[in-house]
Amino acid sequence: MNNIEELNNNTVEIAEKASRAVVSINSTIYSGNFGYGITPVKGAGSGFIISHDGYILTNNHVIEGAETVDVVLNDGRKFKGEIAGTDPQTDVALVKIPGDDFPVIELGDSEKIRVGSIVLAIGNALGLPGGHTVSMGVISAKNRPMPWADFIFEGLLQTDAAINPGNSGGPLVDLTGKAVGINTAMIAQANGIGFSIPVNTIKKELNDIINTGKVKRNYIGISGIEINESSQGRYGVKLENGVMVARIDRYSPAYDAGLRPGDVITEFAGKPVKSMRDLIKGVAEMKGNTDVIFIRGGSKYRTTIEYKKETKKRIEILDA
Repeated sequence: MNNIEELNNNTVEIAEKASRAVVSINSTIYSGNFGYGITPVKGAGSGFIISHDGYILTNNHVIEGAETVDVVLNDGRKFKGEIAGTDPQTDVALVKIPGDDFPVIELGDSEKIRVGSIVLAIGNALGLPGGHTVSMGVISAKNRPMPWADFIFEGLLQTDAAINPGNSGGPLVDLTGKAVGINTAMIAQANGIGFSIPVNTIKKELNDIINTGKVKRNYIGISGIEINESSQGRYGVKLENGVMVARIDRYSPAYDAGLRPGDVITEFAGKPVKSMRDLIKGVAEMKGNTDVIFIRGGSKYRTTIEYKKETKKRIEILDA
């Protein structure tokens, strides 16, 4: 019984301390046009302060397109927020409020969090008055994709802690009081399935966002079409899977490497490419010159995409 009481008291203390750094974010987007009139559309979400000088983490979709961003602290103080930077690809944004000595939530280590670990989701659920909502659950799974989204939502933490509209941007906190994720979405037709962006993903981006307002990413310069049963006949491709180059930037590393529209990429950096997710992940992880295997006209080729553009590479025929 003492262990249960200790867990209860510890959980209450963590919720109370973390809630001091959780904020409500109210955004205004102006919809319409000058000919027919402008209508302000209000939105509500959550965020949490990560630095004493007022940097706030939230979801990009909470503030995307907002003309104004109003931030309300747990103690009732109100500030006009400034969007310091965004990353739509991972649905992360940074808002800055003026001042210093704000309460903060420390970022934890989402790699070390284990399935079954107890977590708390804190946020402005449904925009209800009277303070933040705290819900408790466990880490249900790690490295989840969001079923209806692109690759950008790979590697999510899944939790059964209740996440509702308005919770977006709030922290997912472990029992040390550190944030291990940003709550981002729920599945409306399911019970007890919510998702959080791991903080380790965010840590890699923070310096870029603070310094430049965006995240620097690897770029090879192609748009691709995933080869599968439905697209094989349409594009006359006999391969079971891969990614066909649909468009290419003529001034890109991929173009310099010799890739052209119609080529089907089957291997990138030594790993098979069976889907767009595989290719996007490979590009994201590029750390140097990268070999690419592709099919052109029934023959297999290898080329090298240069991490930093220098000189063009010759294509090497592997078989015919």
